[in-house]
Amino acid sequence: MTPFVKAHACGNDFLVIEETAAKRQHAALARRLCSRNTSVGADGIEFLERKPNGELFLRLFNADGSEAELSGNGTRCVAAWLASSEGLDSVIFGTHGGPRICRVVEDADPVYMIESEMGVPRVMPRTIELPGVGNVVGAMVNVGNPHFVIFTEADDFSAHGLSWQSLGSQISTSPLFTHGTNVEFVKIVSNDEIAFRIYERGCGPTTSSGTGTCASSAAAMALRGVGRELRAVAEGGAQRTVWPANEAAMKLTGPAEIICRGEAVGA
Repeated sequence: MTPFVKAHACGNDFLVIEETAAKRQHAALARRLCSRNTSVGADGIEFLERKPNGELFLRLFNADGSEAELSGNGTRCVAAWLASSEGLDSVIFGTHGGPRICRVVEDADPVYMIESEMGVPRVMPRTIELPGVGNVVGAMVNVGNPHFVIFTEADDFSAHGLSWQSLGSQISTSPLFTHGTNVEFVKIVSNDEIAFRIYERGCGPTTSSGTGTCASSAAAMALRGVGRELRAVAEGGAQRTVWPANEAAMKLTGPAEIICRGEAVGA
């Protein structure tokens, strides 16, 4: 039996499992437990390691069993769980994408509003060439993990005659990106609002993404001249990003909700 907690951030859902219960079977557990038709179902698993020196470290495994550097929404889900279970209103997590600080700004258990420090985004315009599609103009953005951001004016977020899901799938798995990439399709709504869709590496279309929100916002701020405080709206809802300057850390604020606790049989 493997104890777990399930939480979501704007519909982007995760299981939280203590490292001591993982038994080094991270990828296998992710593939099994994240299956939506035959198991608990989730976009990924956050494995929480409590080190002897008190440090908390997160390892993220996607639904397909691949490991990613971090998840902004997943990190927030773990912070919400620790706020609910241990009363922590501020926590620092180590991740493979760098340290992340989460602070609870509103507590309405089981829903928490959390502000996260997401590091300094790096934005680089880039045009890629895809077979059968041609040149695709976008931007590579690193926020601790890789993203490719495309701007579109279409209400359905399509681009180059393809749905965002289809184009996102091609870009995410393109050999142009050695380790794959997350893909965002961004529409500028106003100087202080963007809307976007997300194709996530390792799990496909998702309703929300914390790092995707940051990448989309950073690209819009750096390359489209929108305001440095944005309301960023994905299918699962809105989050707020603040990026004072290019060399400053971006802050992301959004909700996280505890859904349930349980034990996975045979895991």
